[in-house]
Amino acid sequence: MSTKASGTAVAADPCPDVGPVPLGADPTGAGLHPDDLPDGLVVADETGRVVCFNAAAARITAIDPHDALGRPLEKALPLQDIEGRRWWQLTDPYGGLAIRSGQPERNLLLGGREVLVSARYVRSHPTGPVRRLVVALRGTEARRRTELSHAELIATVAHELRSPLTSVKGFTATLLQKWERFTDDQKRLMLETVDADANRVTRLIAELLDISRIDSGRLEVRRQRVDMVAAVRRHVQAQATAGQLPDRFLIRATGPLPDLWADPDKVDQVLGNLLENAVRHGEGTVTIEVEPAASGSGAEGTSVTVSDEGPGIPEESMSRVFTRFWRGSKRGGTGLGLYIVKGIVEAHGGTVTVGRAPAGGALFRFILPVGTPAFMA
Repeated sequence: MSTKASGTAVAADPCPDVGPVPLGADPTGAGLHPDDLPDGLVVADETGRVVCFNAAAARITAIDPHDALGRPLEKALPLQDIEGRRWWQLTDPYGGLAIRSGQPERNLLLGGREVLVSARYVRSHPTGPVRRLVVALRGTEARRRTELSHAELIATVAHELRSPLTSVKGFTATLLQKWERFTDDQKRLMLETVDADANRVTRLIAELLDISRIDSGRLEVRRQRVDMVAAVRRHVQAQATAGQLPDRFLIRATGPLPDLWADPDKVDQVLGNLLENAVRHGEGTVTIEVEPAASGSGAEGTSVTVSDEGPGIPEESMSRVFTRFWRGSKRGGTGLGLYIVKGIVEAHGGTVTVGRAPAGGALFRFILPVGTPAFMA
């Protein structure tokens, strides 16, 4: 069966001249047809006419493959840049520089819809004429989801910043205008509130920077000797100083523990986030267990478990606990803490898991491998 396109007879197969693409690594010798590819594939021959238009390309562009086959590429796929210029005339793949090997991915317009397009120029030799033009097409849904996630992050942080900054501004303005009217105790209370809110702003900014580094793979780990039990006790004391009852916390340490080399500041972030999470969203006694353990790779390491006696986390939500903006309840927070915990632990080569505690509450366990001192890395 065949069909006509611009006076040229073409086969009904949307990729008649390309055929199956062999998978060299496949020991069975099976092939991969262009329609099996998740991304759009458009191929033009040495004359610039389309010889392949796979199913994904049809879905992304909303163009019938048989309307494209046999037509000149610039007519079958009339791409434009964001300024409305015709992309094929700008790039001139067949008549342009002979040293070009293709075009990097960019966002282009096709009939009012956005498409991510990249191209590869296949030549018989490095500076020879283009024998085949291979165009890859992708939809913009993934990019839109990323942009939406970034917008949500900015909105969340902006919302969280507004409250402490309003407090700081209000108290400082009041003190500056009416300093003599307040007693020393009132002044101290206002300044303590300003100090606490300033610390909250600092922490939010630090979280934002950490997320940026985690997403880009640039989170640095500066390893030093870490006494995990002492770090846990320090954080429990901080919670007690902040108003929590000291007997709400139970520390269990099983030794001897191996020498642990980790980033002490980032370990403090992990412990702080997990303890705050247990205090804010859990109930009853918060138990922190520190013991020797094997890491995911089987290497020696230290395990820390934080559990509470609250309602716990529903089974259907456990797979989303370490994602951005996940909140276990409506008790405030940015929903970024556990995402940062996972990023920090994994940057150390460790693992973090969530489960249900024996008392029914949430249980978080992270394992850090022994590590190598910074001066030996």
